[in-house]
Amino acid sequence: MSTTEPHSRLTPAEQLAALPAPSLEFVFEIRATIGHDLHVGRGVDEALSFTPVTGGSVHGPALTGEVLSGGGDWAVTRSATAQLEARYLIRADDGSVIDVLNRGYFRATPDLLARMEAGEDLPETTEGLYFRTAPVFQTDAPAHRWLAEHQFIGLARDDAGQVCIRVFVLR
Repeated sequence: MSTTEPHSRLTPAEQLAALPAPSLEFVFEIRATIGHDLHVGRGVDEALSFTPVTGGSVHGPALTGEVLSGGGDWAVTRSATAQLEARYLIRADDGSVIDVLNRGYFRATPDLLARMEAGEDLPETTEGLYFRTAPVFQTDAPAHRWLAEHQFIGLARDDAGQVCIRVFVLR
């Protein structure tokens, strides 16, 4: 008898109910300072842009440090939704370097975009605003190895010229 046999006797609803509920735990916030968007190209209902990352900070209960300049965020916008892919480095307070690949999506209603462009900072819970990411970290630093061994979710917002990402580990 295989170990999966008893599980296979459950209905799909029972199998779903038997799964542990995932939980999120806040670990730190990344505040990335960015430069001006650079227009790269345009296709049918599509625009490609690049936004340089020029620095920033990381603060939270599980990690503190700085965002190093030199990275950037590539965005492909289709039908008012931007698919994002940012790559940059963090230097932890202990000197360790951590590579970040942060993919996600951004969309906002036209009135929210206008408010953001006018300098208003909107919380990530604003109705009509969707700015979510899934950061992946790489490092060989023993103290930070846990970053390369877990799944993370980011809730992002613009705040005073910075992109702020509240990072949560998925438990």
